[in-house]
Amino acid sequence: QVQLVESGGGLVQAGGSLTLSCAASGRTSSSYAMGWFRQAPGKERECVAAVNWSGVSTYYLDSVKGRFTISRDDAKNTVYLQIYNLKPEDTAVYYCAARSSFYSTTPGAYAYWGQGTQVTVSS
Repeated sequence: QVQLVESGGGLVQAGGSLTLSCAASGRTSSSYAMGWFRQAPGKERECVAAVNWSGVSTYYLDSVKGRFTISRDDAKNTVYLQIYNLKPEDTAVYYCAARSSFYSTTPGAYAYWGQGTQVTVSS
């Protein structure tokens, strides 16, 4: 059993930056792949970034490449999503997720989810 708690969201002007954090507790493992997803009103949940258990292989949604960076600090049981040059279309609830395999971009592949943190980008 793994519990995930996201933090770091907020209201930011376009062009600004945020760092989201996902703190894990319970039966955590460095072998878990981690993903960041977002869901905007009226839209399906989409994977914006993911990293495998080694931290070497990563995935980024095309629209966020060059602006989003996923990283993990296994010693702190924490995964981060650094977001730069925020755009209004980045507005969404951002969720952290974990799975005991290689990373996936499919929400259903992840067994553990955080409660989400709201990111709102104004023009």
